[in-house]
Amino acid sequence: MEIQKVAVVGGGTMGNGIAHVLAKFGVEVVLCEANREALQRARSTIEKNLAREVSKGKLDEAGARLALERITFAEALEAARGAQLAIEAIPEQRELKIPLFRQLDALLGPEALLASNTSSISITELAAATSRPDRFIGMHFMNPVPVMKLVEVIRGLQTSDATAVAVQQLALRLEKTPVEVRDYPGFISNRVLLPMINEAIYCVMEGVAKPEAIDEIMKLGMAHPMGPLTLADFIGLDVCLHIMEVLHQGLGDDKYRPCPLLRNMVAAGWLGRKSGRGFYQY
Repeated sequence: MEIQKVAVVGGGTMGNGIAHVLAKFGVEVVLCEANREALQRARSTIEKNLAREVSKGKLDEAGARLALERITFAEALEAARGAQLAIEAIPEQRELKIPLFRQLDALLGPEALLASNTSSISITELAAATSRPDRFIGMHFMNPVPVMKLVEVIRGLQTSDATAVAVQQLALRLEKTPVEVRDYPGFISNRVLLPMINEAIYCVMEGVAKPEAIDEIMKLGMAHPMGPLTLADFIGLDVCLHIMEVLHQGLGDDKYRPCPLLRNMVAAGWLGRKSGRGFYQY
């Protein structure tokens, strides 16, 4: 199955990045975003990122223009009808994702595939809300999508081999590297990454070192391109907290208990870059 038309639902950072990459590599895209202002921001972001690729010589002007022409920007989910694959990229909340997948299940043709860009929520659980769990899969892109090469491909309990192959082939067409994992809390990327970030936050809370020192040690000593606290601010501290809660609840081990300082910062609205303040001021 060669996928030629994809609906991306959610026009935020991940959604517009996924739409950008799909369109750049020749896929017809419908980007659905119910909020008109968010939809306009998504278009503006895609235009800006395509222009950046042109300025860096990674894409010519004709290619950027064609990519933008391949994207239909729509407020109504109905525009997704006819897509061979729908990729959900809305906020990381079960109570939002499950009703959306029920709508997509009713809207799309019986052969269409459903995918979630979730970074931590069970694919098996989301798939169970639909009539096509065998055609449901996780496609966890990394941020920023136009730059990062990894796509974590998560198979639910009932995901078919054909579905896995189809999305892996699509990822390869996008010049990404698909890596298949099984459906456990946090998958691989966040099960390994977030406890490290959480431990760095404990070091701040306990006064072991200041955020700048912790980040510098991890960059210089471990060759990380970005320190864990800078990365936490980039991801969003609310997202970090949610993923730690998923790990703690799903695996039942207190080593995944979210740091109290992380909880307090989220409660204060200090969410990182998007709020202007986290471990650093922006």
